[in-house]
Amino acid sequence: MSAWQTSSSVSVLLLIALAFAVAGIVKGGVGLGLPPIAMAILVLAMPPVEAASLLVVPSLLTNLWQAVSGTALLSLLRRFWPLLVVAALVTVLGTGWLAHGNGDAAITLLGVVLILYAASALRKMAVKIRSDTQRWLGPVIGGLTGAATAATGVSSVPVVPYLQSLDLNQNELIQVMGMSFTVSTISLAINLSISHHAPAVFSLASLVAVICAFGGMWVGAIIRRRTNPTLFRTTFLWVLFCLGIYLVLR
Repeated sequence: MSAWQTSSSVSVLLLIALAFAVAGIVKGGVGLGLPPIAMAILVLAMPPVEAASLLVVPSLLTNLWQAVSGTALLSLLRRFWPLLVVAALVTVLGTGWLAHGNGDAAITLLGVVLILYAASALRKMAVKIRSDTQRWLGPVIGGLTGAATAATGVSSVPVVPYLQSLDLNQNELIQVMGMSFTVSTISLAINLSISHHAPAVFSLASLVAVICAFGGMWVGAIIRRRTNPTLFRTTFLWVLFCLGIYLVLR
């Protein structure tokens, strides 16, 4: 059953609302996490390709703003364009992986990605990558990120741990993550369109997802100002880690 067909189901709309509200709260609180959280909840009740389709519009809108709101857009583009281009190409070349692959395998792979993402963030890896290594490693990371995006709909691994290991200040890191997520989301939309699972841009389900994602971000920003941000982030990562384990073992 497709996202378009289920968009009139009250139970499915409630699940979508819950998934994107929770994911939005996390993104508003820590600056990232919307795709992995939303995907982890949605795949409990629908095929990964349908969940990824619903993810495109809210993810694109939230990340595009993050990508263009900083002051280092051009310099970051000059530095990271090989990573972004390779990630986009591999995501598009992976057309059909989500749509025609084994659904259980895709969910298990998503669980592995969530575990790796959460574990790397919890460990706060202090690895620093030299500039000469970045020239060849960046496209490799882009390729792996594109493959993960095409197979699971989540574009956080391994690009986020990689970017966190570079000599970027906090504002640059947030902006380049927004750029990476935006490119991956657009590429995923192309991927899904080619495989005849075009994002439900004008569906009721997509509208619910966008409203709940932005509403959740607003709530998350309030929580961030009123609580310990480190505790909030750590809690989110442990929840994500446990969700990943559940998806692998289910």
